[in-house]
Amino acid sequence: METKPKLAMYWAASCGGCEIALVNIHEKIFDVMDSFDFMFCPCLMDTKYHDIEALADGSIAITFFNGALRTDENIHMARLLRQKSQLLIAFGSCAAEGCIPGLGNLSSRQDLMDRIYRDSLTLDDHQGPLPATSTGVVEGNLTLPEFLPVVKTLGQVVAVDYSIPGCPPESHQVWNCVNAVIQGHPLGAKGAILGGGRSTVCAECVRTRTEKKIRTLYRTYEILPDAETCLLEQGLLCMGVVTRDGCGGLCPRVNMPCTGCYGPPEGVLDQGAKMISALGSMLDLEDAGEVNVDDYARRMDVLLEGIPDLAGTLYKYSLAGSILGGKRTP
Repeated sequence: METKPKLAMYWAASCGGCEIALVNIHEKIFDVMDSFDFMFCPCLMDTKYHDIEALADGSIAITFFNGALRTDENIHMARLLRQKSQLLIAFGSCAAEGCIPGLGNLSSRQDLMDRIYRDSLTLDDHQGPLPATSTGVVEGNLTLPEFLPVVKTLGQVVAVDYSIPGCPPESHQVWNCVNAVIQGHPLGAKGAILGGGRSTVCAECVRTRTEKKIRTLYRTYEILPDAETCLLEQGLLCMGVVTRDGCGGLCPRVNMPCTGCYGPPEGVLDQGAKMISALGSMLDLEDAGEVNVDDYARRMDVLLEGIPDLAGTLYKYSLAGSILGGKRTP
């Protein structure tokens, strides 16, 4: 009997939406099961780490690795699965760019621990113990992975063959990747972003665009935007101008600004910095009676009040993978 190629999926620091994206290929999941031995997925089956360690190098055909690297266990599994996999794919924004876990790089490890386990308003005991890597109990010694000072992307630790963008990846993009392997079709040059284009979301957006001059920045709950005009021109911070195309401009189609989950477009190293640059050319600082530098500075402050969380908005998906990185000491 011919042995089917092995398929694995690992869950690092992420929300679990990537596993749902895989299941959301619907009935095509049966084609996956027919073509692959789906043998490792911590949230779906009880395969042990030593089962993976016992495999010959390169014996896993494809590993979808989702999640950023937040603990030493994540680092260990990234290296192990790289060794055991023919194709290692950064699956979704967390693995590719760091995403929400990467925003933790704006705080030190101690600050995060204090905020979660001591300063939270929902706690009864604000002086309680912090998690430890080793704790002795009557039954034996309990261990936890080490919480690392800095979140890293998958590509910052091991070589990545391909990436599938999105938070989470869209199910049809997942199927296109799997089906290409089933059919024996090439996925493209190593390092390619599967399902991603070479331009920006603006290239796919059907909204009408004119000269961008932003007089006021709004948060999404503050206005009901016109359904046909560029959202950025209406004062909603749409990241489409600095986000890779390939999604079809889905969010602007339903009157919501792009938040940037496909990552920076080709040629852009830092999505947040590029957006800051774009805003610098779009914000209209002129106003009646404002003629000097101090007046412009005050006008700028008023405009930026519409973005109460600059880092969380401009680097929502990409901080850990950016030039800035958000690196802090422990």
